[in-house]
Amino acid sequence: MNTFKEKLQNGEFVVSAELEPPKGTDISEFINKAKIIKPWVDAVNVTDNQRAMLRLSSASGCTILKQMGLEPIFQVTSRDRNRLAIQSDLLGVNALGVKNVLAISGDYPTLGDHPGAKIVYDVDSVHILDIVSKMNKGVDMRGHQLEGGTDFFPGAVFNSNVDMSELQLFKIKLKCDQGAKFFQTQIIYDVKRFKEFIDQFASYGIERDQIFILAGILPFRSAKNARFINDNVPGINIPQWMINELETAQDPKKLGLEISANLIKELQPVCDGVHIMTVGREKMIPKLMEAIGFKPSNNIDELNALSS
Repeated sequence: MNTFKEKLQNGEFVVSAELEPPKGTDISEFINKAKIIKPWVDAVNVTDNQRAMLRLSSASGCTILKQMGLEPIFQVTSRDRNRLAIQSDLLGVNALGVKNVLAISGDYPTLGDHPGAKIVYDVDSVHILDIVSKMNKGVDMRGHQLEGGTDFFPGAVFNSNVDMSELQLFKIKLKCDQGAKFFQTQIIYDVKRFKEFIDQFASYGIERDQIFILAGILPFRSAKNARFINDNVPGINIPQWMINELETAQDPKKLGLEISANLIKELQPVCDGVHIMTVGREKMIPKLMEAIGFKPSNNIDELNALSS
């Protein structure tokens, strides 16, 4: 079976999703959610204290998914670790067979459940990519030889919704220069604007054919849900017409899935895949994948039992 990296390199339209580890040691729900999405996705991000909320480590979550036969993406933030800890964690997960890594800076602790936590930010996401690139060559951040290098497929993130697109494009270029091979984006609701953003790559020296882009998708549950995202998630501006339609819909969840399915179909010619964020509602993923004509990769009877 081809890996996440190989599928992208072969031109397949890939699907990644996101799982939050538990806030504790009970992993039963985490495992059940992983089983639900397993037939439908090519890789799974395990979040790293997402929204600055304490949870089981991404490294542990990735190991669990690996044992279940899913392909994990290790998220590593610079918020909580210095350069020694980051390099140690990278060596650890690679030794356990985790080959995908997503470098991010991380949300500020003031947004989470430990607002008094000290911010580290010894390095940023660009530096993490540089560390990964060096480790893939068999040396550490300082150029010291490792007793066995890594073989990571490195990724990063970007947001095409921001007004300061020049800064975002400059950062994408920096991330590419430091070895990023795939990008997962912030939630996309305006395909036209997304296309216009991608069209600017060449002007900033970003070689579109050298990277893979997975567009972020988050299915709505209601108009209230859409308004909450608009008000609380920086860099997101959900069109008012979508909110109006959700407000008057007899079945807002169904309409939310239809909107997301249509977005994916529009995005297919523009990107290399999609990254689906369901914020704890992983049962939406099979329904969304069915809506765009995707087929599960393994036992459909088991899937239906888990999704019921």
